[in-house]
Amino acid sequence: VINTIARLAKTCTLRLTVSKLYFILSDKVANGGVSMWCELCQGNFFDEFQMEGVAAEHNEIYLELAPENLSRALKTAQSAKAVKIKLTNKHCPCLRVAVELPSLSSSSRIVTHDIPVGVIPRRLWNDFREPSVPDFDVSIYLPVLKTMKSVVERMKNLSNSIVIEANLSGEMNLKIENDLVSVTTHFKDLGNPPWASEDGYQSSAQDRDLESMAEARIDIKKLQQLLAGQQVNPTKALCNIVSKRIVHFILLHEDVSLQYFIPALA
Repeated sequence: VINTIARLAKTCTLRLTVSKLYFILSDKVANGGVSMWCELCQGNFFDEFQMEGVAAEHNEIYLELAPENLSRALKTAQSAKAVKIKLTNKHCPCLRVAVELPSLSSSSRIVTHDIPVGVIPRRLWNDFREPSVPDFDVSIYLPVLKTMKSVVERMKNLSNSIVIEANLSGEMNLKIENDLVSVTTHFKDLGNPPWASEDGYQSSAQDRDLESMAEARIDIKKLQQLLAGQQVNPTKALCNIVSKRIVHFILLHEDVSLQYFIPALA
């Protein structure tokens, strides 16, 4: 999970609550930045978990960190007997990752990494709320991400932007066009998620002609970053398109959900 996030963001916010961990990137989509919301249930990752927020009614902690640093620290933990992560404040706030490695003697070897973090004050927490799911025109399951990744990597050499278009009949096209070349890759029979209005996803898709395409042109590098970061194929991957405005990706693994928003180019 951290490796994926490290490919998507140089810095991000780690939000800790009693039951969940969130990795958040909230560049303002309106200004052309991507945003990300990744949610993990702590019970699936930790045997023991203790935390105390600023107050009983605000029992949360928000930290700013470079995910690449955390990724490097956790690489040493791949063969570890135990890993302990705690927030410390020696010379500055740090996430301390203590890795207990197997050893031939009876004494264990412990490697510690101190990762500097910034503590985000309570008054700024509202900047890191879950982004709302846009009222999309089309929602569609994605093709196998490996296939999609290899298509996008080839197209990246020909253009800086890519058009994603899809309809409610399970068809999706990836298109690039420039003065020299026009290339389109077609995917069929992908299926469309059964979004029900009672789930709170009131969508303009409900009254839409099944064959008509919704499309958005996005930065091809941002799409490639998302696809390159996927270490394992998710159990479900889908994309919602708001015509000419935004493409919203949702990747679901067994115990992780990742949302990624890429704004359309003008």
